[in-house]
Amino acid sequence: MTLPKRTSFLDWLMQRLQGSLRSGFGTFLLVMIMALLIYPGLKNIAVHLHSAVTGSYISGTHSVVFISCPNEQVGKVIARTIMEKKLAACVNILPKMFSMYYWDSEITETSEALLVIKTRSSKIHELTEFIRLVHPFEIPEVISLPVDQGNPLYLKWIEEAVPEE
Repeated sequence: MTLPKRTSFLDWLMQRLQGSLRSGFGTFLLVMIMALLIYPGLKNIAVHLHSAVTGSYISGTHSVVFISCPNEQVGKVIARTIMEKKLAACVNILPKMFSMYYWDSEITETSEALLVIKTRSSKIHELTEFIRLVHPFEIPEVISLPVDQGNPLYLKWIEEAVPEE
């Protein structure tokens, strides 16, 4: 069975259920379909309400971001600018790591510095765009991982240090 091109799924469904809506089964079926369509939004609201009432942490609210840099000096400049722009609460600089990766169809070996950034997940897009503008690499590494759990006081400190705006 194919749907007419100009008819949305809900219009099509309503046409099919018009006769059935008078019966209890049709109404039940429509309520179940609508509940399934809005479930993700309801779940999100329920999680936020639970968090507000109990003070519990919402998984994924914060993230750890990894950015590789050609050296420690470049890493320090980028880290300081990230901090000044309030895109992170903390940046750890691991000054010396060995990297091996494919570039121009060849295996490349180099030493780099690694930035480990703690921030709000809502800032990842802005942070990524900023890194793409200032980073010396043609394709800078920006990889974020959501924080599932952690020290509540530390997570609150991140929230205070990185404004939502």
